[in-house]
Amino acid sequence: MNPRLVAGLDLGSTGVKVLVTDDAGTEMLIEQSPTPWRHGRGGTTDLQAEDLLATIANLLDAVARRLPEVTGDPASRIDAIAVSGMGETGFLLDEDNVVRAPAFAWFDPRGQQQVDALPQDLRDRFAGKTGLPVGVQVSVVKIAHLRDNGLNLAGLRWFNLPEFVVLSLGGRAVADYSLSSRTGLLDQDSGEPWTEMLAHLGVGPEFIPPLVDAGTDLGVATGRALPDAIVGARLTVAGHDHLVSAVSGGAIPHDRYHVSMGTAEVLLRVLDAPLTPAARSRLADHLINSVRHVVPGQHVLVAGVKTGLLMRRALQLCDITDRAGRDLLDQRVCALPAGGPSTDGGIEIAGARNDDGVLSITVRTDGVNAAELFRSILLHGNDEIARLIAALDAEVTPARTTLLTGGWAGMASVRDARAQVLPDVSVSTRAQDTAYGAALFAARLLTLIEI
Repeated sequence: MNPRLVAGLDLGSTGVKVLVTDDAGTEMLIEQSPTPWRHGRGGTTDLQAEDLLATIANLLDAVARRLPEVTGDPASRIDAIAVSGMGETGFLLDEDNVVRAPAFAWFDPRGQQQVDALPQDLRDRFAGKTGLPVGVQVSVVKIAHLRDNGLNLAGLRWFNLPEFVVLSLGGRAVADYSLSSRTGLLDQDSGEPWTEMLAHLGVGPEFIPPLVDAGTDLGVATGRALPDAIVGARLTVAGHDHLVSAVSGGAIPHDRYHVSMGTAEVLLRVLDAPLTPAARSRLADHLINSVRHVVPGQHVLVAGVKTGLLMRRALQLCDITDRAGRDLLDQRVCALPAGGPSTDGGIEIAGARNDDGVLSITVRTDGVNAAELFRSILLHGNDEIARLIAALDAEVTPARTTLLTGGWAGMASVRDARAQVLPDVSVSTRAQDTAYGAALFAARLLTLIEI
């Protein structure tokens, strides 16, 4: 009997990936495309629903074409699909499931006026209630921005990206706990929508679809344009990408940092119970989130910095656009002597804080090149991570080990830098931890169906 095949679909900040495995976890193929952002003035970045769905359709078509060759079976098909993706980003849909506004990137700067206009009572309780710091990154601020710029929210519902994609593929309309934890609309203690924040938006509880755990069976793929090899696949939402990456290798020890190094670099700790509202507020002062995990009943501390975004922009600044150029720069950084402009104050970098993301470079000396610039960004990231670790250690027992995952972990210079501030660092051997983690959710879905 041929193994059953599953797919993990990861909606990342840089790229959209589809990873196919068999039901035992053996990787079969991967297809990926750049995330189709539209960039505007001042760093504004948004996503049109039709662009995202076209990207996914092309990827699924490519998967369907390759399946017979990869498996040796012309009738091979995908039996289940789980979708993970970035937090904070989503679409507003009307009662006919028509998208009414673009999705904003989590690093889009719009919404400060809405942050400033938040009533003081809601502002004071925000972090303790939601586990998130008040800022333009959270979904509720972007939703308020759309409302204040003319969008009538009456009759609309909010779908985080993975939930929207599952709905578009034919699945049920739901809200995943881990993704809803990124919106600023979820009470972390009760697990229910925060009614007072919904009232501030001018909407009711129906604004959020029914809440479910990651991995819930949400029906089958029925889209008319889907290839035959995809139609009928069971569907589920795997959840927030960093958390899905964290479970790709099994349960995370409670004394480990799981560090996911994508556009955002995230340090994650797992807890068996939520922290108190006071502790959540203290951590939010350091831009650290205390939210729900993709594992039912567990919670996570999520400390993020925008180092991946800064590194990407540094590569672009240095006209490095391919893997070969990145690898060469990596070698040059590793070969730098201990001293130099990046270590003696000749270069100053800013922008890694999770509420920033603007690469700021100050050069005070000669002798600065691409390698020195990149090392300076790595050291700046170290400084910000050290601050986050100090804040985490004040609330929970310090971690003793670290697992690095994600694309930037493939660079030796990055690994060497992080080993200076993180305990007992090891590196994942998987190229796509998040997509693989999503595939595991899809495989578990098949097990649930058989039961």
